[in-house]
Amino acid sequence: MIELKNKKIFITGGAGFIGSTLIGKLIDENEIVAYDNLDRNTLKSQPFSKHKNLTLVEGNVLDRAHLIRSAQESEIFIHAAAIAGIDNTVKSPVRTMTVNMTGTSNALEAAYQAGTVERFLEFSTSEVFGSRAYRVDELNSTTTGAVGEARWTYAVSKLAGEHLTHAYHREHGLPTVTFRPFNVYGPGQVGEGAISIMIRKALRNEDIYIFGDGSQIRAWCFVDDMIDALMKALSMPKAVGESFNIGNARAVTTIYGLAETICRVLNSKSRIIFRDALSADIELRIPNVDKADDLLDFKAQVDLEEGLVRTAEWIAKNMDDLPQMPDMFLSK
Repeated sequence: MIELKNKKIFITGGAGFIGSTLIGKLIDENEIVAYDNLDRNTLKSQPFSKHKNLTLVEGNVLDRAHLIRSAQESEIFIHAAAIAGIDNTVKSPVRTMTVNMTGTSNALEAAYQAGTVERFLEFSTSEVFGSRAYRVDELNSTTTGAVGEARWTYAVSKLAGEHLTHAYHREHGLPTVTFRPFNVYGPGQVGEGAISIMIRKALRNEDIYIFGDGSQIRAWCFVDDMIDALMKALSMPKAVGESFNIGNARAVTTIYGLAETICRVLNSKSRIIFRDALSADIELRIPNVDKADDLLDFKAQVDLEEGLVRTAEWIAKNMDDLPQMPDMFLSK
């Protein structure tokens, strides 16, 4: 068992949603280096942004030499930097593939060359299960859509990184763990996540657009639950060499049902408006999380409505500092 105290922890994407939330849990008892290009900077609005134990290094995961230098002597290495979000993927498939594949390769090599890493954790995606995934477990075959469909470049790029992560574990003995998150949301999310966009629209009583018929089904995982799983995976020996589905199989709703729930919970006057689908979409995605339960003793605790209220409270307080949101989203 690794005790997460007095460790040097290196986090790529440390200024992002997941990275900055994790820093808040670890900062008081560890030395943390957040490595980020600052395209999205959630960290700056956190109360611990100036903490004496935190060092922010501005850098790009495509710069292998800089990444290797910056990660020297790291004991815990979390690779959270990536191009995420289906809208970004559709607009910039080349950048998505390059950053996610090469960036993961560089991160693994940096952790390996450090020679001090006790745990390396990287993020894959639930997208690797394709367009229909009902209670899929980690042994289910991964699948993607047609070559040339921009949406699937994200899943392919993350799956390649996952395979490489397992290869570093087998060939070099690097103590790796992979997470496949299922639709994580919560305070600090400033990108194009469906819940973040819908809540911001609802708070302003603006029209909420759904692309497609809204029948797409998702399971939503609150970020605090994700961080709970992550903390366990960083410390428990059974996690090494494994991939885990991380999500909340109880918090399930259609995209339309999600919009309705947000409007009801926030007492919003927003209209829900349907538009034609813009890209290939995923009809159904619900995880089986038995493996995380068995090996990590992980069970999601935060139900959807509670999570929506807590997320809305954070967004309302930080609305003026959030980046401009797109009018639409694709339901990742």
